[in-house]
Amino acid sequence: MIYKARPGQVSYGEAIGILLLDSSAPYIPGDVANATTYNFPVRFKKVPGLTVERIFNHDLSLLDGVIDAAHDLKKNGVRAVTGDCGFMAIYQQSLAEELDLPVFMSSLLQVSFISLLLGGKDKIGILTANAAALSSDVLKFCGAYLPERTVIAGLEDQPCFRSAFIEEAGQLDRDKVEAEVVSTALRMVQSDPALKALLLECSVLPPYGAAIQQAVGLPIFDYVTMINYVYSAVVKQRFNGFM
Repeated sequence: MIYKARPGQVSYGEAIGILLLDSSAPYIPGDVANATTYNFPVRFKKVPGLTVERIFNHDLSLLDGVIDAAHDLKKNGVRAVTGDCGFMAIYQQSLAEELDLPVFMSSLLQVSFISLLLGGKDKIGILTANAAALSSDVLKFCGAYLPERTVIAGLEDQPCFRSAFIEEAGQLDRDKVEAEVVSTALRMVQSDPALKALLLECSVLPPYGAAIQQAVGLPIFDYVTMINYVYSAVVKQRFNGFM
């Protein structure tokens, strides 16, 4: 087999490119911004100036910076581009038009898919980092605006979560954050028996998915389920077995 170099590319084998917020927090295993979360190589690229505050305020003025960062990932050989914040949904349509690669910027893209897995009267719970910021406009950017089918709960008022990921205090008590996340999910499910699946909007929430599922007994979708799914589409595996 003959391999050819791509002009300007100095490393290879990273199929998934991940755009990162310009933020600082302990990104533990399971977090989208931790490379050990994946069973395959990924490539990260920070978007300078794209802070937590600005993404919560739906700041479209940074679109050019997001596009430049995505093009850098593409230049370095990725086959698909995602992000590390569900609120990056605001850039989904523009990047998909610009990049000529599969683009899946927000975990919220899974909402419409999940809705088709469930009965017509069943609902999806969306657990988000900031319920006040998760407006109908954000949901519409990625086809997730299904007001009759979704219930939203936020973590912005949970003290340990807020300190670590919104105020960016620089440290994380994993057990305390997990307790806050699980208790919030439990309240959602207990308050609405029609909830039949949960989606974790925020990229820092996948580490707690198993604990949430153990507590509520429902399917749990998050950024990592989406990234693994897209990876399986852009990097197909051969099957070895026997009959």
